[in-house]
Amino acid sequence: MATMGKYCKACLIKNLRQFKQWNENLENIREEKQEIDGKEVEIKRVLADDDFLYLQENYLVTDGIYKDENIIFDNVTPEWKEFCQNDLQFEIPVYKTPQVSESSSDK
Repeated sequence: MATMGKYCKACLIKNLRQFKQWNENLENIREEKQEIDGKEVEIKRVLADDDFLYLQENYLVTDGIYKDENIIFDNVTPEWKEFCQNDLQFEIPVYKTPQVSESSSDK
């Protein structure tokens, strides 16, 4: 079963490709349904510069929102993390839980 993380960011492929050590694992590209000769078939999609991939909270890049499926890039290095933070402005938000105070009826 696919695992959804707590946070991911959609990134244009052309921006990801600016990383000097970027390489795409094309075997993991998501398949799309298309009709060919009247039959519905699934084929691997072709990545264009204006398509989106997802930068996950663990710095993997996926072709879809699930962090453990269709992994396109998994070379997580300090240089990659720095590129994500500085060039892609990737920052995982910190969610704070609201403080609940006791009401007088709880006492």
